[in-house]
Amino acid sequence: MINEIETVSITDETALETFRIRFLGSKNILKPLSASIRDVPNEQKKEFGQLVNEAKQKAEEVFQQTQSSLTGGRSSDVKIPDMSLPETPFPIGSRHPVSIVMEEIIDVFSRMGFEVAEDREIEDDWHNFTAMNTPEDHPARDMQDTYYVASPPGWLLRTHTSSVQARVMTTRKPPIRIIAPGRVYRNETVSARSHCQFHQVEVLYIDEAVSFADMKQTLHQFAQAMYGKDVVTRLRPSYFPFTEPSAEMDVYYGLADEHAYRITKGTGWLEIMGCGMVDPAVLETCGIDSTKYSGFACGMGIERQAMIKYRINDIRLLFENDVRFLKQFASVV
Repeated sequence: MINEIETVSITDETALETFRIRFLGSKNILKPLSASIRDVPNEQKKEFGQLVNEAKQKAEEVFQQTQSSLTGGRSSDVKIPDMSLPETPFPIGSRHPVSIVMEEIIDVFSRMGFEVAEDREIEDDWHNFTAMNTPEDHPARDMQDTYYVASPPGWLLRTHTSSVQARVMTTRKPPIRIIAPGRVYRNETVSARSHCQFHQVEVLYIDEAVSFADMKQTLHQFAQAMYGKDVVTRLRPSYFPFTEPSAEMDVYYGLADEHAYRITKGTGWLEIMGCGMVDPAVLETCGIDSTKYSGFACGMGIERQAMIKYRINDIRLLFENDVRFLKQFASVV
């Protein structure tokens, strides 16, 4: 009997059910053997009973192993899901508007031949200020404008990604064509229009005979890529310690509605970045011959670009992680 149980061929669930009925069902063939133990001579009852019990155990063992093999380890009463039914929606996050805009800006300049350069957020005074031609008595160095760390002395949370430019200029020779994206910090009061931390992308191009016209054309092409081919731009004279001449670039936003009137302060023009020709003093400080090389630099706040692009009125929304706000960007790829 045990030999029959061990050698039986079970290839599907129908054969398995036949096996169960034959050896484990309510009318299985082992029951008569159990009932006949009383008719066996006393000296043979123990051995006979052991054989019947072994047969029952073997049948149960074969059934369990075969059932597990046929069903892939799942219980026979577990329902197999209907794979033809529509899937259950699984909520996922969305890309952050700051990340979206930063990647767009990087993509635009990358297609112009610029490479990404990144570096530390805790910076020393020399790379953040001195190398950028910022005088010792400049207000930006004051503690009310800059976050200084307790140790080591003179180190701070970088106030701009110009510090990345300084590190690149001191370690590489021209031509240099980089974009420096990253988070920066300034000791400012948090409001609808300003924050103590935000993101910047700065651009640096240094080579022989780089002109103001090169900068103007490069930045106009950037504005077209970001805001459309018909965008109108202008450059206004400005001042930055590390560029000369310096300018601010505006795009014409229009006065079509109250939002446009408010964000442009009634002018229709919206500032998008600061820019200018790299000051020769900066080049010399960083070990670059200013009589041979020239260059331009520009910098823009990513949050400001996102606020313009998506008509966001309050910069604080970009840092509060409000799902109701962020899910609006789920369809942006």
